[in-house]
Amino acid sequence: MPVVKVRESEPFENALRKFKKQCEREGILSEVRKREHYDKPSVKKKKKIIAARKKAAKSRTFKTTSR
Repeated sequence: MPVVKVRESEPFENALRKFKKQCEREGILSEVRKREHYDKPSVKKKKKIIAARKKAAKSRTFKTTSR
C-alpha cells in the first residue's frame, strides 16, 4: 500500500504526482489491469506461447541487423 507523507506547504498536485509514481513503482496499476477480467488457463497458456514466439522473433531480427 503506497503511503505519501505530505508537508503542510506542499501543493496537492505534487502529492498526487508522488502517489502516482509510488503506485507505478509497486506495480499496482498493472496488477489491477491483469485482474480486470478472468482468463481461462488455456487462454493464459496461448498468450504465453505467443509472447515467447514474438520475443524469439524479435531477438532473431535484432541479432541479424546488429552485425
